[in-house]
Amino acid sequence: MDARRLFSGEFRLAELHPAKLLAALFLLAYPLFATDFFTYQIGAYALILGTIALSLMMLAGYGGMVSLAQLTVAGVAGYSMAIFGTNSVEVMGLGWPWYVTVPFAILLAALFSAFVGAISVRTEGIYTIMITLAIAVAFFYFVRQNYLIFNGFTGYAGIEPPTLLGVYWRDPVPFYYLSLAIAAAAYGAVLYVSRAPFGLALQAIRDNPRRMRALGFDVTLHRVAAYFLAGLVAGTAGVLMVWFNGRISPGSVGVDVVIDILVIAVVGGLKHPVGPFLGALVFVLLENFAIDLIDRERFNTVIGLTFLLVVLFSPDGLLGLFGRARDRLRRERHARREAQRVPSGERHPAGSLEET
Repeated sequence: MDARRLFSGEFRLAELHPAKLLAALFLLAYPLFATDFFTYQIGAYALILGTIALSLMMLAGYGGMVSLAQLTVAGVAGYSMAIFGTNSVEVMGLGWPWYVTVPFAILLAALFSAFVGAISVRTEGIYTIMITLAIAVAFFYFVRQNYLIFNGFTGYAGIEPPTLLGVYWRDPVPFYYLSLAIAAAAYGAVLYVSRAPFGLALQAIRDNPRRMRALGFDVTLHRVAAYFLAGLVAGTAGVLMVWFNGRISPGSVGVDVVIDILVIAVVGGLKHPVGPFLGALVFVLLENFAIDLIDRERFNTVIGLTFLLVVLFSPDGLLGLFGRARDRLRRERHARREAQRVPSGERHPAGSLEET
């Protein structure tokens, strides 16, 4: 299905794949049968992490640029909410209304992401990874040591979403639906951009930047613009993240959680926007329930083993496993149909010789 038809109004509901429709209905009905813990700590948190990983998928999958600074971009939005909005710490907290603070925080995050892109887009491969990782590490140490603006090691607490239309949006069910709406919007936007002229040009730049430059495309500008768009996605998720936790500190943007976003994106799959959400769900489930089987200190070992197994058996992540299983079922179904078309009198037992 072409995403442009969906947004132009030419799309008909009958064209939607049954599996996608069932998934959408399940997500909408999820809070009706799930407890508050599963609704908030599993459902909403997986959607937030999946949206951050989606911004990485957009850069890596469509642009060939693996950025380890996407959680840092989300952290910029989170810190902006605490600094320009309200918090319970007697540091900063300018008291701007939420409807001003939220778009301003997202814009700052997108501009920071474009800044990261302007520094890193002239490199490729491992060099891009190292530059973005260095930026993430530098931001972590800067916010931990700066007490004047970022309140150092303690960070900020008491950051809450507004009460709008009589609904407190941090309650489990409203917050889940808010996270679902943001994740769906980000998913649709990334899917639409991937099929728009800009997205097609970005994928062509990923495959052959020299040829695209020879055709007159500004390769650097396209890549920086991709970082800006990815920053909008990550910044929006950063606002949700700080509302989810109610606080933000250097630990929220530490090196370990920066790597977690890469693990989530790779485990889910980098070839389709749904991959990061699958990876986020697996990550959150392991994070919450692996401690029941092993020691909490061994959680990173479990995540590392899961990452290695997925990469070894399916370089395309969980989506690759699902794709191969689907193709196998299609081949078997096609073989059965072909067998049914052959009249029974024309079939010969295996190993027998057909008379001439």
